[in-house]
Amino acid sequence: MKSMNLKSLASAVLFSAIVFSSHAQTMDNTVMVGGESMYPTKNIVENAVNSKKHTTLVAAVKAAGLVETLQSKGPFTVFAPVNDAFENLPEGTVETLLKPENKATLTKVLTYHVVSGTYDYAAMDKLITAGKGKATLKTVSGGTLTIMKNGAHNIVVKDESGNVATISTYDVNQSNGVIHVIDSVLMPK
Repeated sequence: MKSMNLKSLASAVLFSAIVFSSHAQTMDNTVMVGGESMYPTKNIVENAVNSKKHTTLVAAVKAAGLVETLQSKGPFTVFAPVNDAFENLPEGTVETLLKPENKATLTKVLTYHVVSGTYDYAAMDKLITAGKGKATLKTVSGGTLTIMKNGAHNIVVKDESGNVATISTYDVNQSNGVIHVIDSVLMPK
């Protein structure tokens, strides 16, 4: 009878350890993006380079010379377009932007996706509510993005040209800000 109780106790302890370990992993705010874990202890660049959904964005950030900036203290909010978003641009757009002679234009497009400060879902929702349905965010490039609700819970981002990007993954926390994954490339005027 005692050995049965010891086995049961050992099983219970092992089970509790597994449950606690799994719970701790989800409690650290790690989010999966592009099949990879995005760790809140890493900076924006350290996480983005691991996302298979953001290889075009990472290549563009490198070509624009923005790696050091996005590794700095921040904080930044980045609206990060997935590879498909870049593929949906008119043919040749990405190739043209990646040419060294177009670095200034590429930098403007990329920094148009970056806002100083940390705007997680809750902060954006609060701004939208205070703005009676929409709010504007000033981008690092000097442009503006309009955020608004699309339904009860979904937030969308509208650029100055009227194009709308849907946020597919919210609150990918970073050591120097937050990333929101979007389905379209935002274009400044």
